[in-house]
Amino acid sequence: MQKELNAIVAGVREKTPVLSTRAEFEAYKATISGPKGVLTDVMKGMGKIPKEDKPAMGKLINEAKTAVTAEFDVVLERLEAAELAAKLGPAIDPTLPCPDSTRGTLHPIAQVREEMVELFRRIGFSVAEATEVETEHYCFDALNIPSDHPARDMQDSYYLPDDLTVNNVSKHADEKYLLRTHTSTVQIRTMLKEKPPIRIVAPGRCFRRDTPDATHSANFHQIEGLYVDKNVTLLDLKATLDHFVKTIFGPKAKTRLRPSFFPFTEPSFEMDFFSPDLGKLSNKWLEIMGCGMVDPEVFKAVGIDPEVYTGYAFGMGIERIAMILQGVDDIRYYYQNDIRFLKQFA
Repeated sequence: MQKELNAIVAGVREKTPVLSTRAEFEAYKATISGPKGVLTDVMKGMGKIPKEDKPAMGKLINEAKTAVTAEFDVVLERLEAAELAAKLGPAIDPTLPCPDSTRGTLHPIAQVREEMVELFRRIGFSVAEATEVETEHYCFDALNIPSDHPARDMQDSYYLPDDLTVNNVSKHADEKYLLRTHTSTVQIRTMLKEKPPIRIVAPGRCFRRDTPDATHSANFHQIEGLYVDKNVTLLDLKATLDHFVKTIFGPKAKTRLRPSFFPFTEPSFEMDFFSPDLGKLSNKWLEIMGCGMVDPEVFKAVGIDPEVYTGYAFGMGIERIAMILQGVDDIRYYYQNDIRFLKQFA
C-alpha cells in the first residue's frame, strides 16, 4: 500500500503542472480523490489491513492526502490567478497618459464660486482673502457684535484652545482664537490695510456649530461684498444686487429688500429674488442674502471717518446659490464625494 501511495503522490506532482483549465483540473482531481479515485480506493482498503498495522498505514494515508491536497491548492491558486488576469485584461502601463477625454473638473461649489467672482470682477470688484483662523476682535468686536450676542456662545462658534498660538494671526487683546463664522472678517482686515475707495468681494470657507441637515452644514462657503467711498448710497447697493441676480438667474429675475437687523449694517435688509426660469423653484420669492449700509460704528473701529465715507456690504452662502442653480435639494450631497453626483456638473 505504501508503494501505491507513493506512486499516486508522484503522479499528481507530475500531472498538475500541465493542467491549464479549471475543467481539466476538476476532471483530474476526480480521478484521484473523487468517489472512484485511486486515493479513495486505497483508503477503502484500510478495512483489510491487520489491526496492528492500521496506525502506521493511517499515518501514511494522511501524509499522502496532505501532499496531494497541497499540490491541488497550488494548481487552484494558479488557475484562479489566470482567470482573474483574463478578466482584468492586459497589464496597464502607469506611465501612459490617461485615456479618459476628461481629466477632471472643478467641484460644483467651486464652479459657482468662480462664476460669482468673475461677475463681480467685471463691475470693478477685486478679490480679498484672509485666514480661516480668527480672533474674537476681528470676528465680532470690530463688526459691532457685542459680547452678549448669541453668535459668540461656545455652542455657536468653534473656539480654539486658550493656550494656542497662531504666528500669522495676532490677537488684538486678551481674547480667544476661533474658526471664522463669516467672511466679514476679511472686510475688517481690508479696511485696516487700505484706504477708501474700497471695492472687494471676499469668498471663503466659514464654520458654525450647526446641526447638519438638508440646508445647513458646520462647514460652508460664503461670498461677501464691500464698497466704501464717498457718497455711496442704498441705490448703489440695490443696483449692484439687481445686476448680480439678473446675471446669475436670468434677465427676468426681480429683487426685493425686506427690513432686517445685522449689527454691522444700518439700515439692514434681507434680499429676496423671484425668477420664472428656475424649474420647480420658478415664480417663488426666495431669500438669498443679507445686506445693508455699513454701520458707522464699524467704520470707527477701523479708523474710517463715517462723516466722509459711506459704504454698503452684502453676504450670501455659495452653497445656497449653487443649490438653486443646480437643482440640488440637500446640501450634504456636495460633501459626500460621490463621483456619480459630481460628474453631473462636469
